[in-house]
Formats: sequence, structure tokens, C-alpha cells
Amino acid sequence: MTERPARQTVTAGDRPRVLGPVVDEATRCVHYRTEVDIIAIRFACCGEYYPCHRCHEETADHPAEQWPVAARDRAAVLCGECGTELTIAAYLEATGCPACGSRFNERCRLHTHLYFQVEG
Repeated sequence: MTERPARQTVTAGDRPRVLGPVVDEATRCVHYRTEVDIIAIRFACCGEYYPCHRCHEETADHPAEQWPVAARDRAAVLCGECGTELTIAAYLEATGCPACGSRFNERCRLHTHLYFQVEG
């Protein structure tokens, strides 16, 4: 049996807490920590924010679930730079935070299917 890493919590001000192996207040983690890796995803299964799918896999005590297409209006993406919560629809259309202008990692699009059900 493999041991799960300790759950770390990062909360800056009034921001939601972010769980997993987080390395800074901008929600970067041990898996993704470039300048533009500044989002956390609220997971549909537990309602908790994690920086990435690997953080959830390594530290949560349950399997991840995708957000259904019908939930696109739910706030489920956190900008780690300013703390703004974006709806799934707004995040999927954005290249950066509409509130602070910080760029998001474009390569996160490769993992969209891990967090959100895709249409079609």
C-alpha cells in the first residue's frame, strides 16, 4: 500500500482553501509550477480546490469526478494570482484571468477532459 502525501492547505486572505502539495499562494504545486500555473480546480466529487489532477489523485481519499456539461455555470476555477473564482464556461473561454489579467497556462487545455465532461 502506498502512503498518501500529507494534505497541505493554502488560504490567502478570504480565498478558498487549496489542498494538495501546494508550493505557493498562487496555487502552484509540486507537479506544475511555472509562472503561468496559477489556477486551482474545484473538484466535482468533493467540492474542494486542488491545483491539479495529480494533487487530487495523490492526496484525496476518493476518485475524481468530472463536472457535467450542465454545470458550466458553476464557479469551479480559482485564479491563484488574485483569488477570483471563474465559472467553468468563463475559464474554458479564457486565456487568462478576466479580473487581474494574469495569463493561464495554455497547456492546461490538454487536461480539460480530466476535470470537465466535454461535449460531443
